[in-house]
Amino acid sequence: GFAMPSTDIVLLDERDNPVADGEPGELCVRGPQVMVGYWNRPDANAEVFTDDGYFRTGDIAVRYANGSYQIVDRKKDMILVSGFNVYPAEIEAVCASHDGVVESACVGVPDERTGEAVKVFVVRSSDALKAEQLIAYCRDNLTPYKVPRQVEFLAELPKSPVGKILRRELRG
Repeated sequence: GFAMPSTDIVLLDERDNPVADGEPGELCVRGPQVMVGYWNRPDANAEVFTDDGYFRTGDIAVRYANGSYQIVDRKKDMILVSGFNVYPAEIEAVCASHDGVVESACVGVPDERTGEAVKVFVVRSSDALKAEQLIAYCRDNLTPYKVPRQVEFLAELPKSPVGKILRRELRG
C-alpha cells in the first residue's frame, strides 16, 4: 500500500543506508501518529529509533517505482548465510510452487561454515516427495546460498489461533 498522509517512510539496510526501489530494507516510519519513544528508557529508544527519529518497525519491505510499499518479511526472521540476507518468505514461495508441497516454513539453523543455513519445514501432499527432490527444485529456482540445506517433513506446521505459522516453535 501507500504511506498515510504526513507519514515519512524510509527503507534501510543493516548499516542504516537507504535502499533502492525494488530492494528489501527495514521499514522505518516517522509521523504524528508514531510514538516518540519509551518513557524513561533511553536504551530501548536507541534500539528502536534511528538517529534522525524514524521508528524501526522490524518489517522488511520493498518500495516500488509507483511509490507503493509491500511488506515481504520480518527482520527477526531473516537468515544470515555467509553474510547474505535470506528472507524466509522467498524460500517458502518457491517451495509452495512445488506440486508436492501443501505449505512450508523456513528458519535459519546454526552452520559452522556459513554462520546460518536454511532449513525448511514442509507439509507435503504425498509421501512420494523426498527431501532431495525439493532441494533440487529449490536449486533450480533460487540463488545457491538460499537453497535449503535441510528439509524436515511434518504432518502440520505449528500455528497461532488465527492461523499464523509460528516460526519460533520451529527454531526450538
